[in-house]
Amino acid sequence: MFTTIRKRDGREVPFDDSKITDAIYRAALAVGGEDRELAVSLTLDVLRMLKQMYNGDIFGVEDVQNVVEKVLIERGHARTAKAYILYRYKRTHMRDAKTELMDIVEDIIRETDRDNANVGNSPSAKMLQIASAASRSYYLNRMLDEDFSLAHRRGDIHIHDLDFYATTINCLQVPLEDMLRDGFDNGHGFIRPPKRPASAAALAAIILQSSQNDMYGGQSFPFFDTQLAPFIDGNSEEEVYQAMEALVYNLNSMHSRAGSQVPFSSLNLGTDTSEVGRKITRNLLTAYEAGLGHGENPIFPNVIFRLKKGINFDQGDPNYDLFQLAVRVASKRLNPTFSFMDASFNKEYGDQVAYMGCRTRVMANRRGPAVTTKRGNISFTTVNLPRLAIKAERNLKRFYSLLDEVTELTINQLYHRFKVQCRLRVKDIPFVMGQGLYMGSEDLKPDDSIEPAIVNGTLSVGIIGLAETLVALTGHHHGQDEESQTLGLEIMQHISEKVNEASERFDLNYTFLATPAEGLCGRFIKLDREEFGLIPGVTDREYYTNSFHIPVYYPISMFDKIKLEGKYHKYFNAGHISYVELPSPPQHNPQAVEALLRHMADCDMGYAGINYPVDFCCNCNMLGVFDDPECPRCGSINIRRVRRITGYLSTVDRFNDGKVAELHDRMPHS
Repeated sequence: MFTTIRKRDGREVPFDDSKITDAIYRAALAVGGEDRELAVSLTLDVLRMLKQMYNGDIFGVEDVQNVVEKVLIERGHARTAKAYILYRYKRTHMRDAKTELMDIVEDIIRETDRDNANVGNSPSAKMLQIASAASRSYYLNRMLDEDFSLAHRRGDIHIHDLDFYATTINCLQVPLEDMLRDGFDNGHGFIRPPKRPASAAALAAIILQSSQNDMYGGQSFPFFDTQLAPFIDGNSEEEVYQAMEALVYNLNSMHSRAGSQVPFSSLNLGTDTSEVGRKITRNLLTAYEAGLGHGENPIFPNVIFRLKKGINFDQGDPNYDLFQLAVRVASKRLNPTFSFMDASFNKEYGDQVAYMGCRTRVMANRRGPAVTTKRGNISFTTVNLPRLAIKAERNLKRFYSLLDEVTELTINQLYHRFKVQCRLRVKDIPFVMGQGLYMGSEDLKPDDSIEPAIVNGTLSVGIIGLAETLVALTGHHHGQDEESQTLGLEIMQHISEKVNEASERFDLNYTFLATPAEGLCGRFIKLDREEFGLIPGVTDREYYTNSFHIPVYYPISMFDKIKLEGKYHKYFNAGHISYVELPSPPQHNPQAVEALLRHMADCDMGYAGINYPVDFCCNCNMLGVFDDPECPRCGSINIRRVRRITGYLSTVDRFNDGKVAELHDRMPHS
């Protein structure tokens, strides 16, 4: 009856009515039918209707499928019609996903995705991004439950590092001392323990690189001064300085993930009062202050200086001079950031809490000892708070109902991912698990599941855009209005309680995270603007405000900002950070920086940093703040502009569009 049919891509191909019969038969089988003859009979009805409708004109695949649905319904086969429609939807969804994937690959070939400012634009980076796009498509279409996949696509939640969903885990606080004392094998032969500071520092960088290749998140040494001390003892100041200088150079030049980025590295230090521990801290800070070969600002490592009364916080404390040095370096190089061991939620652990530059904190443990070393975050997912507030239409009861629903979905999705990750074997993460870096992995064999190790890690629920959420609910954010501040704290406490309940229910370490929203800040608002339009104070910018922060564009004094944001840190046991923004490096006013840090401590902050612009002319090596596109000394436009992005440093050319818009809006605090 018919000879040709038009495919979706416009090609005309031979018509085969057996494909219609096969499709109807498969749909019937799905609902318990097994009558092939009935499928043939229904096919004849479809052909007759096609002849009536098109009278010899050519038709397309979609036209045939529309007629099949119509015939099934008119002939009284509603259940078969429903199965056919569902099958058709899934096939369309898969085709659309493939088309979307191809479009993404085409864009990546031109320039790498800028969701992560630590990923470059090299051929290896492009290959990584193409593989990431394919992996995300696979997981969304084949592995995730429909509820989880739809919530991510729609923008109710964001599953971070979705491309690594079933292949590895997030981050780790690395046991450096164990690795250096016992030696290690990174897959190409045994590396013996070091005998000199230079080799100890070189191996430390290699350990971070090797660990990074096994995981998708950051790598940190939780007690760098103490961990490295046994391998530095007895060496001169000059030898230790050269070793620390080499470490800084290596962590800004050696690559991981097939050459796409340098390791995302963090070093915690500052509370070791032994002379060798002090020597490490002193020389690491001094080497970081000197910068790279031409004086450029180092990007990595993230240096995190611990503050604790009786050790380094007050004049007369044994390491107070190191605190003053840390302030001096932070006033020139943006790092170190500062963690507060006497915060109400850190104090019970002495000086044992460590952070990562992205703000991750891992401490309490339901399944083992409450320590930082050899533990990390397994995975995290962020709730789109502003979307819930918009949908609630200023009805708080409705908002909390939606919040509970999405929080529960997020908790269940994290458990799903955890069970998927438990299928991984030790040999799938060979350096981290095979070398016993992760707590609980020490006695596992290559074919064993990694579950006994990762039960010690954390599953984190995150949030973004509290400021926009409060505007949607009350008309004001927490920097503008005391009632909004009270509501903001109540919302955070509510989520925290839900997360703690999940810990009890699953007997796993569920935690609450102040999400470091980098690529996400623009993704959520783009989806929400498409659905809800422009809402003043909510969707009228290119980004949502980071976690619980006061909006960067809101004029407020630094002391008021610290006071308001400090109240939120205690709720986020998975990690938190606050900043103040200065117009230029405060190199000539270290007393002001120290006063800010003391105010942060008084306001119960756990982790914080000082932000300001750092510009460097790659032509004449001038360092400063350049308001114009060109260098004020030599006129070159080859300027390296370093800024902090969600906890770590990067150059502005690697910021995504949302973060560029946020950077443009950043207002120095008075």
